[in-house]
Amino acid sequence: MSQAEGSGHATADAADSAVLEALLGRCANQDRSAFEALYARVAPMLLAVLLQMLKKRDLAEDVLQDVFVKVWQQAAQFDAIRGRPLAWLIAIARYRAIDVQRGARPTLVLDESQLELEPQFQMPGPADGGSVRGALLRCLELIAPPQRRCLVLAYEQGLTHGEIARALGEPLGTIKSWVRRSLQSLRRCLEP
Repeated sequence: MSQAEGSGHATADAADSAVLEALLGRCANQDRSAFEALYARVAPMLLAVLLQMLKKRDLAEDVLQDVFVKVWQQAAQFDAIRGRPLAWLIAIARYRAIDVQRGARPTLVLDESQLELEPQFQMPGPADGGSVRGALLRCLELIAPPQRRCLVLAYEQGLTHGEIARALGEPLGTIKSWVRRSLQSLRRCLEP
């Protein structure tokens, strides 16, 4: 690309930014025609960003509508000193898409009974303390309930560490440590 072509793009970007800035200023004054012009100008770009993040067109279109409602309500908050108008609009779209993604993640609801020894480990068989079942139950009782819950979710329900972290609202590193330490505790406890 030659210098002339590069300066032409910079001029076009500056002109486009100026137009978007003016439209946002008019939207801040509740100018509906400016809002329509802003929508026509940037909706396709924002929809492309949302489609890339959300992978579903109907969901991306719903989020796009939310984005423009927010833009209409908050246009007065745009500050050209802090950044370009298109970057501000894309940031609103990205943050809204992230909120939707977080809300769409399956949430595993755990009740208080799961803080006690999980019924999954209560296998039928002799209740004498010398059985494998008895040894396993004793060893599991030594593990704190949250860590024991992680083991159940990982090995009984097949959840990944990331899914467990989201379900329990704990950091991923914490979940990995709990699972690793719990397995080490079980191993030490069950060794002859």
